[in-house]
Amino acid sequence: MNRYSMIVQWSDEDQLFLVTIPEFSDLVVMPCTHGKTRVEAIRNGEEVIEMYLEAWQEDDAVIPQPRTLQVA
Repeated sequence: MNRYSMIVQWSDEDQLFLVTIPEFSDLVVMPCTHGKTRVEAIRNGEEVIEMYLEAWQEDDAVIPQPRTLQVA
């Protein structure tokens, strides 16, 4: 199980739940995936995280570290 953050938000415009991964926001266009339901969006978000981690590892790229988001 990964420890990366996911923000899941409803989009009235798209009629979908959109997923943003804050730790990847400097490297990947956000939102990075979506789903018709919250559960589907989370599942898709987890798949995207794994896909990027595997690709970055294969390329010997710097991998962003999981972090706790600071909420004011």
